Amino acid sequence: MNSNDTDPLAFSFSEPERAAIHKVIRSRRDVRRFLPNPMPDEVLRRILEMAHLAPSVGFMQPWNFIVITDAELRRQVKAMFEQVNAREAARIEDPARQELYTRLTLEGILEAPLNLAITCDPRRDAPFVLGRAPMPETDLFSTCLAIQNLWLAARAEGVGVGWVSILDRPATERLLQLPPGVRLVAYLCVGYPIEFRSRPMLEEVGWKDRQPLGDLVFQDRWGVRSGLFS
Repeated sequence: MNSNDTDPLAFSFSEPERAAIHKVIRSRRDVRRFLPNPMPDEVLRRILEMAHLAPSVGFMQPWNFIVITDAELRRQVKAMFEQVNAREAARIEDPARQELYTRLTLEGILEAPLNLAITCDPRRDAPFVLGRAPMPETDLFSTCLAIQNLWLAARAEGVGVGWVSILDRPATERLLQLPPGVRLVAYLCVGYPIEFRSRPMLEEVGWKDRQPLGDLVFQDRWGVRSGLFS
């Protein structure tokens, strides 16, 4: 059989397998409220293994995973969140929207059984990383792919993940004693959730609706709508 005779569906998954993958993606949520139940080590290992299988530019694998269980360290991170969150709330000019913001649960730092800090080390494989020089940010992009893998693997295990971005990044990096050049990309709360919402929380409370996919897909160049969704 030559290449022209290859079945285009030869490497596809079965319909039940595709449905399972799509279900995981559709039901992934940013989780803020957690049960106190500890997560078994074997579950955490499986989740981290899936994160480590993410693609990366030049196969540099720039990520590290810091498992945070120390209560005092987490209290310091929580205090940092509260300071930054108060500043963010003060930036909202509309009173109704500010009031809604203050009612949102935006972290579970102390409630979650553990926290994970995901870092990017741009020094890895230096000075030459295949394919990175034209787009140096791809080390960060690669780390984000590992985070997405982690998030989906966690959902498949019934584990919730919440990304806490309302932090002073340099201060958090100092708190975690990151070496010079290593960057914090994500601070995650991880554990068994009280619930997985049917829709994203910000959509449910009216903060923002999901944008129609047809408005976001262009053909050949920016602004030319694709016929896929006409």
